[in-house]
Amino acid sequence: AKRLAEICVACAEKVKAAVDLLNNMGNAEKIMKICADIDRLETDADQVLRSAMAKLFRNEPDTRELIKLKEIYEHLETVTDKCEDVANIIEGIVIENS
Repeated sequence: AKRLAEICVACAEKVKAAVDLLNNMGNAEKIMKICADIDRLETDADQVLRSAMAKLFRNEPDTRELIKLKEIYEHLETVTDKCEDVANIIEGIVIENS
């Protein structure tokens, strides 16, 4: 969960950076790079989630704990999915205004 949380923080920081640059379309190249970084982070989160889920189901004997952790992992990964959605919208804005 810790690695997923770190990826969530990194994604949120990248989204903020991209939004902060939107007021000047001269920043288009930087913005597009940040959006690509967000996409990579989301892909990393997917891989971390799959690995964490496999380990969880393999090693967690307590069913209640397993369900709680599974939901936490899924919520954290949803954060990165939403950041990627925002990055896609930002890319669209940049493309429209370049």
